[in-house]
Amino acid sequence: MKLGLLLLMLVGSVINFAGEKITSPATLIFVGDIMLSRGVGRIMEKKNDWQYPFLEIKDNLAEADLLVGNLEGPISSRGVKVGSIYSFRADPRAVLGLTGAGFDILSLANNHIWDYGRDAFGETLDILRNNRIDYIGAGIDYTEAHQPLVRAVRGTKIAFLAYTDLVPVGITRETAKPAVAFLDLKQIILDIEQAKNLADLVAVSFHWGNEYETKHNQQQEVMAHAVIDAGADLVIGHHPHVAQEVEKYKDGYIAYSLGNFIFDQNFSKDTRTGLIFKVKIKDKKIDKMESQKIKFTSTYQPVLDF
Repeated sequence: MKLGLLLLMLVGSVINFAGEKITSPATLIFVGDIMLSRGVGRIMEKKNDWQYPFLEIKDNLAEADLLVGNLEGPISSRGVKVGSIYSFRADPRAVLGLTGAGFDILSLANNHIWDYGRDAFGETLDILRNNRIDYIGAGIDYTEAHQPLVRAVRGTKIAFLAYTDLVPVGITRETAKPAVAFLDLKQIILDIEQAKNLADLVAVSFHWGNEYETKHNQQQEVMAHAVIDAGADLVIGHHPHVAQEVEKYKDGYIAYSLGNFIFDQNFSKDTRTGLIFKVKIKDKKIDKMESQKIKFTSTYQPVLDF
């Protein structure tokens, strides 16, 4: 009898005597910008170790039932640079670091996903799919970019959405193929309504804000409050490359910017630290949250900063 109960708990839920499903606690971990090109890419290639950036933090991520981050730029051997001098494209072998670290979901709604155009963007989608990593905020077309990604974990269904306003408008239109989800409040509210019909909780990722500013701006706050008012439970931000405030608003939580997670930007005090955002789920609700400070080694590996 005890063995049977244990087996049921291991798959995520049990049934009580009234016939109701009891969910077991779950842990979500969110991290900030992951850039696997430029200096980080050169280190991986020199060491011939595509998991190197994550080695010092991997054990700390292992408790996540779902691990979510922002992939800053395409993973591809294709395409032609169409972005600025700060354009990123990671070697396809870099995906081994993401799978080795246990990433489940990556936001692609950011200002670097289009750095090498349509071909690199499309190959990135293929590489992630082939390695069983889900993506949000982008897709083969507008519908996929806006479609809530629903993942069931330990009896709780969680929907994920992602947006940015830092990409060319052309790749955000309804006719775009591939497409990125644009940070437009009216459409976001519609997407949240759809997500709430599919899931118990809704998490929204935003690539937004001002680079290197340690305080969020008014536009971020207005948007974050509006999406929680619309039914979102979590708002996770990135792009400034530095950590910003974490706020409880009504029944939701907002991390305005988690800063960098993997990035070659150890040039200032603020860029040398970031945040890991850990959310505990219990009885299909947010039970508690914790933000953990990280710092970076001289070779850009994140480690906990106690």
